[in-house]
Amino acid sequence: MEGGVGVRPFAGGKTIAHSTLPDRETLLAFIADNPDRATKRDIAKAFGLKGEDRVALKDLLRDLADEGLVQKDRKQLVRPDKLPPVTLIDITTRDAEGGLIGRPAEWDDAQKVAPAVSIRLNKAVGRSGKPGRTPGVGDRVLAKIFPSKDKTGPAYTARVIKLIDKRKDASLGVFRAEPGGGGRIMPIERQQNELVVEAAQANNAQDGDLVEIAVTRIGRFGLARAEVLSVIGSVSSEKAISMIAIHDHGIPHVFPDSVIAEAEAANPATMAHREDWRDLALVTIDPPDAKDHDDAVHAEPDPSPDNKGGHIVTVAIADVSHYVRSGSQLDREALKRGNSVYFPDRVVPMLPERISNDLCSLKEGVDRPALAVRMTFSKDGQKLRHSFHRIMIRSLAKLSYQQAQAAIDGATDDKTDTLLEGVLKPLWEAYGTMRKGRDKRQPLELDLPERKIVLDKDGKVDKVIVPPRLDAHKLIEECMIQANVAAAETLERKRQSLIYRIHDAPSLAKQETLREFLATLDLSLARGSLRANNFNHILASASGKPHETMVSEMVLRSQSQAIYSPDNLGHFGLNLMRYAHFTSPIRRYADLIVHRALIGSLKLGDGAITPEEEAALVDIAADISTSERRAMAAERDTVDRLIAHHLASRVGDTFEGRVSGVVKSGLFVSLPQFGADGFVPVSTLGYDYFIYDEAHQSMTGRESGEGFRLGDDVEVKLVEALPLAGALRFEIVSEPRKMPAGARSFHKAKHGEKRRGAAKKPGTRPPRGRR
Repeated sequence: MEGGVGVRPFAGGKTIAHSTLPDRETLLAFIADNPDRATKRDIAKAFGLKGEDRVALKDLLRDLADEGLVQKDRKQLVRPDKLPPVTLIDITTRDAEGGLIGRPAEWDDAQKVAPAVSIRLNKAVGRSGKPGRTPGVGDRVLAKIFPSKDKTGPAYTARVIKLIDKRKDASLGVFRAEPGGGGRIMPIERQQNELVVEAAQANNAQDGDLVEIAVTRIGRFGLARAEVLSVIGSVSSEKAISMIAIHDHGIPHVFPDSVIAEAEAANPATMAHREDWRDLALVTIDPPDAKDHDDAVHAEPDPSPDNKGGHIVTVAIADVSHYVRSGSQLDREALKRGNSVYFPDRVVPMLPERISNDLCSLKEGVDRPALAVRMTFSKDGQKLRHSFHRIMIRSLAKLSYQQAQAAIDGATDDKTDTLLEGVLKPLWEAYGTMRKGRDKRQPLELDLPERKIVLDKDGKVDKVIVPPRLDAHKLIEECMIQANVAAAETLERKRQSLIYRIHDAPSLAKQETLREFLATLDLSLARGSLRANNFNHILASASGKPHETMVSEMVLRSQSQAIYSPDNLGHFGLNLMRYAHFTSPIRRYADLIVHRALIGSLKLGDGAITPEEEAALVDIAADISTSERRAMAAERDTVDRLIAHHLASRVGDTFEGRVSGVVKSGLFVSLPQFGADGFVPVSTLGYDYFIYDEAHQSMTGRESGEGFRLGDDVEVKLVEALPLAGALRFEIVSEPRKMPAGARSFHKAKHGEKRRGAAKKPGTRPPRGRR
């Protein structure tokens, strides 16, 4: 005994003081050391806490969770889930020693607080990665993430790669004018509040203008004050909705004059360093509304007697590297954009139209430079060999997916009638061969429908459709996958640095969450090292059953996010050891890097990768991974806003929906007809006390044992639509159903059997729509 504080041994040889509330550092170290023995009860027992100390412990654990230092995994407290190796971080505060603390800028898990990250600053970093100002609170940075060795602080540390352009004091809103001058700012984000703008701060904004604003004053009472920094334009038309996402996510959408000038000055490529393949019957197969065509395909039976039943498949890709040289104005702008961004009403291209829609588009009957791979497949679908060539082609025909598929199905038109025997049938026969190899490889077969918003001439939502998945789509997809594999294999063989497209296996935490969920459906997921076919067996077991959709959604949620990296981890989803993006250099910067690497390593002429680029591949991969996530978020936000705008006039209507997510605060419900999601707050579910069960992905009434579960078909009433925020709020009209026996037993064990045998009084359920 020392100082009146007793000590006692704890399992594992630890000696822990009792009857004294541990400090934050001691508590965090204990949780890190005891991930399987860290419930609140375990912690209280380990430290000998009783009475008021237990209450204080609960408050301390809540503070740690709110700060992202611990997370609750069922009853256990654990350190936060794994972050991607390169992450966009918003610096939010400082620790007690003045060090910077940040959180991921994008965090999809609504059930958990984003983990805290300690920011390491070795030097000042500029926006291009060169020396510049030192990042501070309010900045957004791109950072390399490392697990922290310090068990008493944030679970991660981060090394800043570069500062990201971001107006930390600015946000977007819609100006609504008021009599007498000035007005209010209406929110465009779900968690943004209205703001007041005085006449002197309106900056000539007109009613209905989308504006960039900065908060100037926040008082204890009333709405905060703001000033208009700039007027972006009117939002009276739905065509402007994508502009909200463009500005909100900081997507570059106006090409500088110097970039346009460089593009306009470019001349068509010549035959220098090229093979003449203009007589080869290559065709492009794309969506009917495609404006650029960066890939063309051809197939024929292999004439070699050593490969009977095999095929030779050629994939030709636009030679963008001929026009976009390293260090040029075009190159710098393309890297800044990272990729093209696709909205329902517009495309924000990576390259100017002179390049993307003209000089690099493989137009029908026009000479165009290309980089091609010729691949030979055996009759069982195994790729035997391949070779790359820098060529000049002349596309024989421009076809749509539907047009090519119709011809194969027997409905030819004037164009496809002459192509059927010599061009299209050999392609489909080669696809049949490649498909055998694909079936043996067993990639993840997660084929969820993709919805497409169709706009009318005024830019308003006309309808939402699910385009049919044709063999023509699958043919082109498999050709592109094989070409991408060939590119990675060739560069590895040449010992040439490159950027891979990698997809890691699901994290152990996500595997365990999925495993527990599947157990509630009497399905099992193997432990240990998993492959894509482990998930395929689960999907096959659920096929045709009522829970098929929710199993597919849970499998999808368990997957990691694919990123770009110069370090190869393989591609889990495709079940490939090496994979790189080669087939879309018009719209992805990663593919342009791979083209340059192939040109340099195979000595195919000008436009090779430079030593400076090779040295910067880590940063380039991080940049384009971030650009891709930015584009995905902007596209998703735009769809949400368009659908909310479309449904705003139908408040009070009922719709058929499906429970697409379950969180403590309520249910997410998707409307398959529109591809939209809305929220049902738990407080509107009924008079019963509803309890969230993560393992069963359900919300169950404590008294009734009835509730809702992921994948349930429900009827909902739309009670609120916020078009500019892209938010919908529903109330469930349909009755809850009896929860599975496992979910009910969970609640009985947790809360005891209350009112056992008591008869229900008629009319105790509140009327729908009045909660």
